[in-house]
Amino acid sequence: MRLFYIFTLAFVCFYLSACGDTRDSAPANYAIPWDKIKDAVPEPVTRSKYGNPASYHVLGKTYTVMASAEGFQQKGVASWYGRKFHGKKTSSGEDYDMYAMTAAHKTLPIPVYVEVTNLDNGRKAIVRVNDRGPFHEGRIIDLSYAAATRLGVAQTGTANVRIRVLDEKGRPSKPSLVESPASSGDKIYVQVAAFSTEENALQYLGKLQSEGFSDVRLHIESKKGKALYRIRIGPLPTTAVAKQLLGQLSQHNHHNLKIITYN
Repeated sequence: MRLFYIFTLAFVCFYLSACGDTRDSAPANYAIPWDKIKDAVPEPVTRSKYGNPASYHVLGKTYTVMASAEGFQQKGVASWYGRKFHGKKTSSGEDYDMYAMTAAHKTLPIPVYVEVTNLDNGRKAIVRVNDRGPFHEGRIIDLSYAAATRLGVAQTGTANVRIRVLDEKGRPSKPSLVESPASSGDKIYVQVAAFSTEENALQYLGKLQSEGFSDVRLHIESKKGKALYRIRIGPLPTTAVAKQLLGQLSQHNHHNLKIITYN
């Protein structure tokens, strides 16, 4: 995992203007019309060796990589990155190519294919997420220059977007986080809290970790078209252990707790 952190820290340093005197810019002589730029083509993926630690820390915040991206949707602000990072290592270990249809996301598994819709102009694009970021407050995805051009974001700098994960056939993936009765092979978790924003969820996750709780995870699912961020601890070996954990959490003034299971 050391290599991943080298990639991540290098990316953060180059991405933030405080780390250098030069600013990012568009490539020279890029004249492809936006409607001629082809989407990335979804295909079966294998998780990157370097891009998927359980969690990582950037600028004082802890980010937990999602165990599964199925059914994930998110709305927020998109930005882009270009010449300043062209040829440099991404968090996946690949070289960043500003002419490829790629993107960076803070918590999605790497790689994964997502459809990005520019809610300001209606344009859509399919990109392959292979990097971490953006770490500017309020932004959810950083697009390659080619992807930003197709979506009209390169011209405006940022845009309001919706992203949703696609399967290997290019279809929106179905949610996999479905609560079900306990049965043989089920995984047991204690749900501690749920939030509508990633920032609040990550702050709460960090609070639990500072209190000494381990195996704290951020589960993200789509509910009525909106992302819901659930903080859970687990998986746990038995229901008895889960009940014991409930008592420990209550002692730390955590309320609205419940035991859930997944097949």
